[in-house]
Parts: sequence; C-alpha cells; structure tokens
Amino acid sequence: MSVTAEELGRAAARAPFARRARREIGYALAGAVPAVVGFALVLSLLVAGAGLTVTLLGTVPGLLVLVLTLRLARRVGVLQRWLARRTLGDQCAAPAPFRPGRGVLGRLDARLRDGAGWRAVAYTLVKLPVAFFQGWAVSFWIIGLIDLVYPFWWPLARHPAGHTSLVVIPLPAGSFSVSNWPETLLAAMAGAATLLAAPWLLRAVTAGDRWLVRGLLGPGRLDQRVRELEESRAHAVDDSTAALRRVERDLHDGAQVRLAALAMGLGMAKEKLGEDGKPLDEIEAARIRDLVDTAHRSAKEALIELRDLARGIHPPVLDSGLAEALATLAAQSIIPVELTADIGERPTPAIETIAYFCAAELLANAAKHSGANRVLLDVTQRADTLRLQVSDDGVGGADLARGSGLSGLVQRVRTVDGRLDLTSPPGGPTVVTVELPLRA
Repeated sequence: MSVTAEELGRAAARAPFARRARREIGYALAGAVPAVVGFALVLSLLVAGAGLTVTLLGTVPGLLVLVLTLRLARRVGVLQRWLARRTLGDQCAAPAPFRPGRGVLGRLDARLRDGAGWRAVAYTLVKLPVAFFQGWAVSFWIIGLIDLVYPFWWPLARHPAGHTSLVVIPLPAGSFSVSNWPETLLAAMAGAATLLAAPWLLRAVTAGDRWLVRGLLGPGRLDQRVRELEESRAHAVDDSTAALRRVERDLHDGAQVRLAALAMGLGMAKEKLGEDGKPLDEIEAARIRDLVDTAHRSAKEALIELRDLARGIHPPVLDSGLAEALATLAAQSIIPVELTADIGERPTPAIETIAYFCAAELLANAAKHSGANRVLLDVTQRADTLRLQVSDDGVGGADLARGSGLSGLVQRVRTVDGRLDLTSPPGGPTVVTVELPLRA
C-alpha cells in the first residue's frame, strides 16, 4: 500500500503530539539515573572483581565480587524491564531463573556461568551510551521549544542596540546569532524543524534500546526455545485431550444412542416374531416391518455419524493429496474461492492434516465474518516450508486476540514449529499466512 506525501506530512506534524512520543520521553527520563548509577556500580565491581581474581591471594574474594556483580546486574535488568513495561508497554519476558548448583563450589560455579547475568552486565554497560543518545534526543524537544518562542520573548528582553543572542541547535556546530527581531523568525523556524525531528530521532534511539532489552535482558535463545517447546507441548496435550473428549461425547451422544435404538428395535422385532413358528397376521407383520424400518434408519444414521466423526479425525479426501483436498474445500465454499496450489514434495500426513484444517477454518471464518465476495487460497512450497495463504476482499478487522478459532489455529500451528501471521486492517483486505515445515 503506497503512502502519499500528504499522509507523510500529516504523520510528521502529529508525531510531536502523539502519545507514543510522551511515552518515549518518559522512558528516556526515567531511565537516565538508573543507567548512570548501574553503569558506575557494575563497572566498578567488575573491574575490582577481575583485578582481585588475577592476584594469588585475592582469587576467592575476586570471584565473590564477580558473583555480586552478576546479581546486581540482574536487579538492574529487572528495573529496566519494569520501566519498559510501565512507560512503553513492552512486555519483555524475564530470563530463566537462576538454578544453583550443589555445595559451595557448585553454587559458585553456577553463579559464574549465569548467562542471563552476564547478558545483564553487557546491557548495563551499553545502556550508558544509549542513555546519552536518548538525552540528546530529548534535548531536541527542549531546545526546539526555546527556539520556537524566540520571537515572543525577544521584545520583552529589551536588548540594547547591537546586542546579539546565540541560538542553539542540537547538532554539531549548530548555532547562530540574532541581533534583531526579524532574525528571531529564523530561530523560530529552526525550533519548529527541531521539534518535528525530535520524535523521530527519539523513536530511533528507543527502538535500539528495545532491541537491546529483548536481546540482553530477556530469555536467551536456548531458554526461549525451551519455553516455546514447553508451551507447544502443553497445547498439544490440551488439543489431544479435547479431541478425545469430543470423540467420546460424539460417540456417547450420537452413534451410541443410534446403535442402542437399533438393538432395541431388533430385539422388539425378535419378540414379535416369537419362537413357536406360528404364522403372523397382517397387523403383527406390519408392526414388525415398522420396527425393522426404524432399526434400518437408525443403522444408516449411525453410519453417517461415524463417517462424519472419522472425517473430523482424518479427512479421507487427504488420501489423494493436499491439493485435491483443498480443491474439494474450495468447491464446497459458499464464497467463490480461487485456488492456486504448487506443491512439489508431499508433506507428512500430520502437516497435511494441519494445513487442511487451517484452510477449512479460514474459509469458514471468511464466509461467516468477512462479508467478502472473493477469496484467494494460495499454497506453495519453498525449500522445506509449506506456505498457505488465504486472503479476502472483506471488511477486515480480524484479530488473533478475539475468537477461539484463530487462536486455536495459532496453537495448532505452533505444535509443529510453524507460524501464523495475520494482516487485517479495518476496511480490509484480510491476509492470513500459515507457514509449516514439510516434516513434523
């Protein structure tokens, strides 16, 4: 979607007054003191601990000082994550808790090998120059406001003839002098330009700080991977339990009732027939035929329910391949669906099943909620990844946080290390992209 120059101009004009700008100023100001104090304490302890460690008699005290440094850095990390959450709304997950070893030496060794603690040390040392640039970005606001009001306070100052004032611009060698009121208009123009640049500069510096917070103060790659696997395993167990309960409920309330009615009907017909071989009159024969007809209908309904139940566990249409199964889905949709399928290597059955149910759920959502006139279903294979994309020309506004259907798909996809991305601005279009590995 292209952005016009007029839209860019409006966005630039609104940026200094946006809530995001106020949040970022608050984050920069609130983090200044912790950045300076944390840098000073951590660096002092780090230098002292390293210096003592290299001496023969100070090895143990030096190691203890290093342990204290790591614990202090973790506390600084907790404070920085709290500031980011309260001011910016960033929800950065905490790193894995420290796991102490056994015995004194084990605990000391575990502390010195604390990866999260060393990452916190790195962030504390890097935070000071980041805070400097944040302060420089905040100075754009202060200096910009001062320069902007130059024409207003210049007449009130009653400068003597020939007097000059220095106008500061927060750039290297950025200053010039004014000696009369008309020249203050240049200062006001410089102030306005500085104010327009201030939120974008602060936003760039804050984005870098956010990246550092997530990378150094959040869980490490291994911890994050373990956490994702634990969540995926929990979702898989929950899905399996829910599926078993659904199958049990469907069997109990559906097919089992039909089969019980079938058995009762056949039992009643057997009693009517009797065992003495006496011929039946027309009334008795008609009753027996009604019982047999009812039992026959119950048997057929039970078969239909069992077939539907089996289809919900594994659609038989997948036996012919994912492309054929999706073509069947597209043909059954109440909204016209344009299908494009380019699948080279056939995925494993588990991946095909997940892709099929994702497509079925997304097409059903488009039919129920989107108000679309046309749906595009595109399935392609790239290297070892199966990519399924469903887009429609509906009203948009879909949200992963609302509704169990999309959130359930996210959980289903994550169980095999896949991902689901949603783009659905108000007014549309809605585009859902599912990426799955070929093998699970």
